[in-house]
Amino acid sequence: MKVINNFLTEKDLNELQDKMTSHSFPWFYNPYVINSDLDNSSYFQFTHSFFNNHDYSKSNMCFLIDPILSIIRPLTLLRIKANLLTKTDDFIEHGFHTDYKPPDNRITTGIFYVNTNNGYTKFKNGQVHKSEENKFIEFNGTELHTGSTCTDKNIRIVINLNYIKTNDRSN
Repeated sequence: MKVINNFLTEKDLNELQDKMTSHSFPWFYNPYVINSDLDNSSYFQFTHSFFNNHDYSKSNMCFLIDPILSIIRPLTLLRIKANLLTKTDDFIEHGFHTDYKPPDNRITTGIFYVNTNNGYTKFKNGQVHKSEENKFIEFNGTELHTGSTCTDKNIRIVINLNYIKTNDRSN
């Protein structure tokens, strides 16, 4: 697992935060967090699909994630999705999962934390990563992980990326 703090420049981070927290950013209600088969129907989130290779869709907001892509330089993009969870009275974890079924060892998952809050990402192996703005974590797509809500801010925003990396691991 790779953890990078201060991932984007201050300018790129500010533009991303300003756009994604504005009243005009296109967030879409999603009645489940992981998937409709596993998730309790009382949990929900708002999502924005930047890119999905399965249905060849691409958001007109993709320019916001260009700085992230220029750093990670994936060989193949599979999916890029932003998740917005609202504040809850108590922490809610939504269940361990992988982003692809069946899990594929070639897939890399990245999580970019847009804002700081007391939410977190927890891994089945016990590691926990706090939601700290401008932090990027990258891990093998077979690792079971779960996200949480936050209790101290109105929203928790992360960008979830799934991709196949280049063969050159020296970058």
